[in-house]
Amino acid sequence: MAEKKTYNKKQNSAPTVIAPNEMGKLPPQALELEEAVLGAIMIEKDAYFLVSEILKPACFYKLAHQKIYEAIMTLALHQEPIDMHTVTEQLRRDGTLEEIGGPYYITLLTAKVSSAAHLEYHAHIILQKFLARELIRISSEIQTKAFDDKTDVDDLIEESEEMLFEIAQRNLEKEVIQIKPVIDEAIQRIQAAANKQGTSGVPSGFHSLDKITSGWQKSDLIIIAARPAMGKTAFVLSMAKNMAVDYNVPVGVFSLEMSSVQLANRLIMNVCEIDGVKIKNGDLSPYEWDKLDKNIKDLIDAPVFIDDTPSLSISELRSKARRLVKEHKVQCIFIDYLQLMNASEMRFSSREQEVSTISRSLKSLAKELDIPIIALSQLNRSVEGRSGVDGKRPQLSDLRESGAIEQDADVVCFIHRPEYYNLTTDKDGNSMIGIAEIIVAKHRNGATDTIHLKFKKEFAKFLNLDDIDSDDIFNENYQVISSKMNVPEGNFYENTSGSPALDNLLKNNNNNNGEVPF
Repeated sequence: MAEKKTYNKKQNSAPTVIAPNEMGKLPPQALELEEAVLGAIMIEKDAYFLVSEILKPACFYKLAHQKIYEAIMTLALHQEPIDMHTVTEQLRRDGTLEEIGGPYYITLLTAKVSSAAHLEYHAHIILQKFLARELIRISSEIQTKAFDDKTDVDDLIEESEEMLFEIAQRNLEKEVIQIKPVIDEAIQRIQAAANKQGTSGVPSGFHSLDKITSGWQKSDLIIIAARPAMGKTAFVLSMAKNMAVDYNVPVGVFSLEMSSVQLANRLIMNVCEIDGVKIKNGDLSPYEWDKLDKNIKDLIDAPVFIDDTPSLSISELRSKARRLVKEHKVQCIFIDYLQLMNASEMRFSSREQEVSTISRSLKSLAKELDIPIIALSQLNRSVEGRSGVDGKRPQLSDLRESGAIEQDADVVCFIHRPEYYNLTTDKDGNSMIGIAEIIVAKHRNGATDTIHLKFKKEFAKFLNLDDIDSDDIFNENYQVISSKMNVPEGNFYENTSGSPALDNLLKNNNNNNGEVPF
């Protein structure tokens, strides 16, 4: 009896006082609902599991309620019953029983409710109040930093976006659902794939590769790895061009290595098939100017969005990627390349840990945005130390700086050009000159295989083996026809080297008057 009197005295001597904030307003709160929820959890056997996914200790406004909920979580973790007696004992073990008002306060909580009716509804209200308090806190922090002259505005905007997104994510409740709607969605995707002739994801434009992957799938992290000078950037730009120009799929390209102008030049080389040196020097022949004028139109209006921020952090990428998806409906993101990224907002004991965090973050971002993310990666020097035809072929163990890349990726592809190592033929004696191998070394949801593509080094371009070489066609049909004034009279047709069809056309238009139709 004396012990109970002591707790009554403590409870009465320390009533709940809610101090107003500096603006003279009370923070958003629902103390009565907090009491009702905690009381219901302690009187109903399975009530806690109805709200465990909704509420965390920080959601409660009153500190005593946070401590009580923490004790409840501990009991649930150890699979112990949850009632007023077990919660009281757990608080005593935690050393916080006196702090919350003793057993008497626990008794009051259970006395205020009779059932767990409307428990989830009340929990959602508590969550909303917590989120409102978080918004107030964040806005106050942003305001304070904005008044500081030393604060970089761009960094502050980035930080603000990240904090607001975290709050938005807390408000999203991922519910467990029965399998039927999942099956329905799977069937819809199968039907969509059938309509796309077997390609359910974003097509790469390389038929053999799309046959293996069915296109790059939503929420997948794809790693494209190779040694330097193998054509990693050329490969992803060829894919970006195929997606944006051929399939009108909006894509985002984050280049940490090359400037936006350099990327644009690469795309011009790819689309127009003009030598990169000539583009750099502006030394184009008349027919190359014609090719540029004709083909550049396809590229100008293509839905390709380029960001060339150097040393991009994972938080910056996340913010920019969200914006691209929201504003431009981007369906695929390319990153060139992974090892140049950083996680500056965190500290790591080694570069391997940082790269591991980056790869996990990229996978998480792909799931969040529900789009494929294709990241380039360097290989270590192990490839160079191996000999033989097969020794130069990359392996999963060659991925540079972290084994987590292999673990987090859904698909890992290697680019291998035997010609680079002076290997001009394969085991069967087939020529490998101008041929690139795309090795699908890991495919979480499908088969692995090796496909072959054409590689036109002068244009930094990858092509399907069965693609018609437009440059050869152009050179075959493009003929320089001299003017009649430049040749002796009567010898014009003898000095043309055009195709028979062109010669016939000229002669038919020049039957009786000897005039050239130019």
